[in-house]
Amino acid sequence: MNLPSKIKSILLITICLTILSCETNVEEETPIDENGNPISENESCDPDILFSTSIKAIIDTNCISCHGGNQFPDLRTYEGISANASNVKGQVVSRRMPLNGSLTSEEIELIRCWIDNGALNN
Repeated sequence: MNLPSKIKSILLITICLTILSCETNVEEETPIDENGNPISENESCDPDILFSTSIKAIIDTNCISCHGGNQFPDLRTYEGISANASNVKGQVVSRRMPLNGSLTSEEIELIRCWIDNGALNN
């Protein structure tokens, strides 16, 4: 069966648009709290989250294997983490990172709050 070229063109365009729409309509996961409720970016955060005891430990455990100087961004130091804070937040909140593991909702919330509170070196 030989389809006319106009029908072939329409079919090809439809297939291409379908494939492209799948790529851009990926729904990102919203982090949830321990009660299963969505975590809003506008929720107030604990201002006492410490980089030295909370955030550094999460980064060291989950991120350094890839971002320990051999892959951008370098997350070995406070300076490297704070300089890339918005990128780190976006990657963990969307659950795109870490690639070879996952963070708990509590860890994601700690990172998000620490960054929203100014990513202090405390």
